[in-house]
Amino acid sequence: MSQAESPDRLNRDVTVDDVRQLMGASTPHFALQLRNRIARLIDPLAADHPARVLGEQEIARLTALGFDGETRGHHAEAGMRTLRSVTDAVAIGGVGAEAPEPHTTADH
Repeated sequence: MSQAESPDRLNRDVTVDDVRQLMGASTPHFALQLRNRIARLIDPLAADHPARVLGEQEIARLTALGFDGETRGHHAEAGMRTLRSVTDAVAIGGVGAEAPEPHTTADH
């Protein structure tokens, strides 16, 4: 993702929709680039401009997202191991590898 701005946004008044278009692509991987683009976009706007107000809220969210990441689904449950891809360098199926985690913890 580039931090360069779309030329059509540079030659007209900034709108709330412009900020929303940038917000739509927000993931932890691109959060800080998007934050910088929104900051540049709203910089010349008055403090009470609707696009600036929304942009400043989004900058705070993107900063947190970029540094803290995100949690999808629910947090880990007590007694569940962390996925090997996150905690262990041993390849699945390699020498000494354990059996993969079952898909459920229910005893059926």
